[in-house]
Order: sequence, then C-alpha cells, then structure tokens
Amino acid sequence: MFDIQEELSKLPDQPGVYIMHDKDDVIIYIGKAKSLTKRVHQYFQPSHNEGIKKQQMVQHIHHFEYIITDSELEALVLECNLIKEHTPKYNTLLRDDKSYPYIRVTVEETYPRVLFAHRMKKDKSRYFGPYTSASAVKDTIELLNKIYQIRTCNRNLPRDCGKERPCLNYHIHQCLAPCRGDIPEEEYRKQIEGALDFLSGNYAPVIKMLKERMMEASEQLEFERAIELRELLNSVKQIAQKQKITNTDGEDKDIIALACDDTDAVVQVFFVRGGKIIGRDHFHVRVGTNENKSDIMTEFVKQFYSGTPFIPREIMLQENVDEAEMLEEYLSRKRGKKCSIVVPQKGMKNRLVELAEKNAMLVLSQDKEKIKREEGRTIGAVREIESWLGIRDLNRMEAFDISNISGFETVGSMVVYERGKPKRSDYRKFRLRTVEGPDDYASMHEVLTRRFTHGLQEQKDQVEQEMGSFNRFPDIILMDGGRGQVNICLQVLEELGLNIPVCGMVKDDFHRTRGLYYNNVEIPIDRHSEGFKLITRIQDEAHRFAITYHRSLRSKDQVHSILDDIEGIGPARRKALMRRYAGIEAIREADVEDLAQTESMNLQAAQAVWDFFHPQTGDGD
Repeated sequence: MFDIQEELSKLPDQPGVYIMHDKDDVIIYIGKAKSLTKRVHQYFQPSHNEGIKKQQMVQHIHHFEYIITDSELEALVLECNLIKEHTPKYNTLLRDDKSYPYIRVTVEETYPRVLFAHRMKKDKSRYFGPYTSASAVKDTIELLNKIYQIRTCNRNLPRDCGKERPCLNYHIHQCLAPCRGDIPEEEYRKQIEGALDFLSGNYAPVIKMLKERMMEASEQLEFERAIELRELLNSVKQIAQKQKITNTDGEDKDIIALACDDTDAVVQVFFVRGGKIIGRDHFHVRVGTNENKSDIMTEFVKQFYSGTPFIPREIMLQENVDEAEMLEEYLSRKRGKKCSIVVPQKGMKNRLVELAEKNAMLVLSQDKEKIKREEGRTIGAVREIESWLGIRDLNRMEAFDISNISGFETVGSMVVYERGKPKRSDYRKFRLRTVEGPDDYASMHEVLTRRFTHGLQEQKDQVEQEMGSFNRFPDIILMDGGRGQVNICLQVLEELGLNIPVCGMVKDDFHRTRGLYYNNVEIPIDRHSEGFKLITRIQDEAHRFAITYHRSLRSKDQVHSILDDIEGIGPARRKALMRRYAGIEAIREADVEDLAQTESMNLQAAQAVWDFFHPQTGDGD
C-alpha cells in the first residue's frame, strides 16, 4: 500500500522530475522541480491553489515516483522528454515543441548561416540542442553572428553574388558580406568552423574574450557597453550548460549503474531512445557474500538482456563486466546489428552513468524497506506457493476465466504473471467459436486448446520467443475452480502431449478461495499470507479482464452474429447461411462441399467458414 504522507517525507531536497500515477497506474502528470520535497509537498497542502485543473489532478493521485537530476535545467529537459513519451492528461500546456528550440548551422550551403530552429529535421544541416531558453538561443546566435561576422540574409549565394549592395551589417562590421563576391569560400568557412567549435562545447576562448572586453569597457567607463557584454556573457554560460539528459546523436542506449551495501543492491537502468531519456526502471538484487560490483553487473546484464525484447546499439555501464567481448557478441547476434558495451571514464557519457548511480543510491537508501515489502508481495508470495505445492522455480503463471450472460457472446481471458507481477503484454482474450450457451467446461476446453495449440505451432515454426504470442508456456496453470476445472485443463494437456502443473482455486460457500486443489488433494492455505493475496489478485485480474472484454463486445453490438467474425462472410452470405441452416450448430456440422452450395457462397468462402469452426492452431483475439 502506497502511503502518500510517508513517501512525501522521503523526498530529497534536490532537483528532479516527479511522476504522478492514478489508481490504474496510468501516468497523469509529470513535472520538474528545483527541490522535489518542496514542490511535491505543495500539491498536498490544503492552502495551496494552482487552479481547478491541478486540483482535479491531485484528487486522482494514487502514488508518485521521481528521478533526481544534477540541475533544474536537466530536470526540465527530462520532463519534456517524458511528457512527449507518455502524454499525461494534465500536461497539455507543456506539449509545444517551440519551447525547446535548436540552433541550426546550414553547413550544406556554400556560405552557411546560423539559424534558430523550432525542431530538428532530417536534412544536411548540423543541429545543436534542444535548449530550454529560447531567448538564450537567440542571444547566442546574435553573439556568434557578431563574433564571427556570419551572414543573416536569405540570399542565394553564390548565385546572387554582386547583384545587390551589402546590407547594414557589413557597414557596422557584423558581416563579412560574402554577397559582394570577393570573400573566398575558405575564409568564410574558417569563421563557420569557429562557430561550430563554440557550439560543440569549446566555450573558453569566447568567455575569456567577453570578460576581457567587459572589463575594458568598465575601465573606460562605458557602462552600457559593459552591461551589454555581461548579458551576452550570461547567455553564453546558460547555453553552454551541458545537456546530459539529451544527446544529439539520436542513438538508442541503455545506461546502467548500481548501488549496493552488504546484503542488497539496486540496479538503475535509464532507457535512451532516439537520443532522449524516455524512462527508467530499477531492480533489486540480492548480494552474495563475496560478490563485488563487477560480479553483480555481469549477472544483471546477462539476465536482463536474455529476457528483454529490445537490445540498444550501446550499453553504458558503471562497472566492467566479465567476458565483455562474449557478451557483446551474444547481444549483437540477438539484436541483429552491432551492440557495444562501454564503461565511460570521462565526459558526458560518464556523467550520465553517474546520474544513474545517484538514482540507484537514492532508491537503495530511501526505498529499501519498500522494495523488500514489494518483493514479499511478489517473489516472496511465489515462494510460499512453491512451498504449498512442493514445486520449485515457479516463474510464469497463467490463469484463465470465462465470461458470458446466458451464453451470449461467451469470451475467455488469459492473464500472465511473472515473478509475482502481471505481464500485461502477454494477456490474451478469446471469442468462443465452438460453444453455444452457458457451458463453462466446454468453453474452457476450447480456450485452453486454442492457447496451447497455437503455442505449439509457434514453437514448431521457430518463432522468436520475444515475438511470439503463445510459445512461452507457463510453469503452472491456475484454474478459477476446483476439481472440475482442473480436470478439463489436464484433459487438454493430455490431448496435446503437454506436461504442465495445474492447480485449482477452491472456493467456500461465500465464493472466497479457501484452498488449492493440486494432484487430487485440497491444500489449505493461510488467508493472511502473501501467497494467498497473490492468488486472489491473479484470480480477480483474470475475472476483470474477461468481464471487460465481454462488456466491450456487448456495447459494440447486442445482436451480433458469430458469423460476422469470419473473414470473407459479409451480410449477404451471413443471411444466406442463416436461411439455409437451422442454426450455428448446423453450420458447424456442415462440410465444405455442402456449405459451398449455399447461395452467394463459393468454395473459398465455404473453406473459411469450415476453418473458423474447426481451428487447427487457434488464436486469441
């Protein structure tokens, strides 16, 4: 249970981004703060008022999380990236890309310009940014134009050289005026290279020059000029602030760092996609007596990337890993392209790893107890179930449920839990094809048959594990019922030649789970245990998923025919079939030749109808 007041007391007095979730774990608001503790506390103070929209948002906050950064500027850029990725309901005012401009250098032109750009395009220009201050960008462009005497006009050069007189900037010594036609391209390019060097991070020469000019103007009592130079100097310092949160290379990276003590470790992973941090996750790791950070990192990389479907181009680590070359080869093969493992020692990449380490340390120090409680609810609960059933290494659990109203639009649901947590990407729903009326046993037989037949077909076709829908089989199947439901499942598994443990959830007279039915024995369980709570959550989730799907079908069409789900069967053919046959059961029993004799039907359509009612591999839809 997330205790908001308790979690508020843990907030650090550091800059960062806070992420608000509702009761369904949907992100509803993302904000940045100079001080996380001061800013987030404000939302929950009765006297604080930020308008009706924020008040409505606060009413829906169920829990929150946060990411610390090194500066408020970094927090702002990270906030922008996360908002673009998650588009929270209450962040509509921050979705304008114009707030985060770029500096564009048109290096593709013979005489390039330095321009303000609202967004980065895929052209031959060089882009720098994004930056968080539009005024600072404009000041910097103005500064570069003054220092390096870069043109600001839109003339097509060298085509238009000599056609018009130079503009005023030439006469006040702020432009070399290549439009005159007497400035060699090489000389102008040297000025552009100076500007590119500045934008790439070599600020020291310009800052030194501005300081000298400012002091010189002050000594000569030119105070207005000194103030102007001071403002330009401040703008340069602001625009020069390193952007660790966003890289301009547009590459996909994972940044991994850890923090550990004698018994526990937390591994923090930042996900960079398209050059921007779009999210993060942390993982709790138990530390062995003789394990160092390198050992922990090695094991984490192996386990994490063996199960994740996406491998980035580069993995940036805090510590060296054992057999790095072999790991690189493995990951490169899994990715299909080169994947590099690097341990940055300096520069921007090193600072990104340090940022991940800071967040790992924060999680370890402030959320250690919370992590252990969560582990008790998940991994600990799974271990309890293992002890009750005498089974080891339970990881993936699947549960099934049936939903209908008097047999109307019977549907089935499949939910998946891994390591005690729901894996919603593997959830599947089924629309019954062969069962009419409220027959839960027959319905469950069809759902299970389709699920595992499809999985066997995917395995036969050698579908990649991360790409297939059904080819990963569970370590145990949980049935929402006792002996009858378990026997139906065992029958399906026997028909398909599969050996998977099946456990039923036996209910009492009040429809509450009182025990587990396994190997023809009812096993009593402690209703106050974490294992019981996990089983209840799985049971409720399977029921919720089935009910939700059933409601969606009823809302679409209360008088829907199952024939509408057959590809190639439109209204005319559906009506013809219903006129010729007494009902769905008669259509199911007809062979292809007989179906083809129906008005408007041909052999292809007849085959589609027959295949629909006699599925060979099944699928979830």
